[in-house]
Amino acid sequence: MLGHFRGKPPKLYGSVTVAKRGQVVIPAEARRDLNIGPSTKLLVFSGPEKRGLMFVKAETMTEFIAHATAMLSQFEQVLITNAPETTRKKR
Repeated sequence: MLGHFRGKPPKLYGSVTVAKRGQVVIPAEARRDLNIGPSTKLLVFSGPEKRGLMFVKAETMTEFIAHATAMLSQFEQVLITNAPETTRKKR
């Protein structure tokens, strides 16, 4: 399982209990380490096979999408540049 993580394995910050209203408290050390403050937006994803939850900062996801989009644009340019002449004429 830990082979899926590059570099360091994930850090365990402790455990939390879900309150009656579905709320959880993010441990203070995690909030400090990850720079999570009162106005920080988090996206909540289900884990593989709905066996857990993942929280990701919305700004991190936005940065990831922007980076992935730029990489796809570069990849598209490489494909167009290296396409056979007959394929380029059809565009």
